[in-house]
Amino acid sequence: MILKKQVYKVDRKVNPLIGILLFFISIILLIFTLPLGFVYGLFHGMFKKGIVGLSEYLLKIAISIDQLGNVGMQHLLNLVWIKKGGYKFGNRDETISSALGRNHKLGTLTKFGTAIDQLLDFIDKNHSLNSIDYYIEPSSEIIDQLAWIHVADQKLLAIKPKGKTNFILPGGQKEPKESDVMTLSREIKDELGIILDISSFEHLGIFEARANGRKPNILIRSTCYSSEYTGELKVNPEVGEIFWLNYVDRESVSEVDSLIFDILKDSGLLA
Repeated sequence: MILKKQVYKVDRKVNPLIGILLFFISIILLIFTLPLGFVYGLFHGMFKKGIVGLSEYLLKIAISIDQLGNVGMQHLLNLVWIKKGGYKFGNRDETISSALGRNHKLGTLTKFGTAIDQLLDFIDKNHSLNSIDYYIEPSSEIIDQLAWIHVADQKLLAIKPKGKTNFILPGGQKEPKESDVMTLSREIKDELGIILDISSFEHLGIFEARANGRKPNILIRSTCYSSEYTGELKVNPEVGEIFWLNYVDRESVSEVDSLIFDILKDSGLLA
């Protein structure tokens, strides 16, 4: 049973003076308290778990420094590492390597950015791709959505909205202060008139690709679940129609949904 509560919220706007004041306060705390806390952390890690505890503590610091660099150097990195329309550096919840990996996937690295990526790949194979963090807070460039995956007789349930030519998977956009289960259950009830069985929820994966019909640097992040349900599948004719798709219908869905088709095909679930 999935009960994890996640809050998805884009950074709020703040008073410029507040931002400047908090910056200087953080610098003062950094200078006077970080050295003491760092030394204590080293001894604490060693005392609790030995070299393993020390390694875990230093890794957390390394990740935090990487996140700080992603914010502090965002304008420079956006200028020299990525092409126009690339995924922007600067999300405070993301590391440089994660943003680098997203641009690697999108093919939007400059020659300089590609060289950095190849250097990291030499040190640690597929470093940037393996560093992509799909659990970071959304930004103006990442749209979070949920999808219910239901396969029957090796066919995938989809909806064709009225007046549209492409199919969509049932689901909807994530809501602030709600768990995935709460949001998806409500959306599916509204769209298909059925009740999802919360106890049978199974997380199938997180998929990310360019958002269709939006600016090139906007990404869709689709978190997918399957579950049992009660009720009869139906959709309001004014909204659209229900269709059961095979793998050959992959070209008629969005870029992110096509990734889901590939996984289902490779797993033998989709014909």
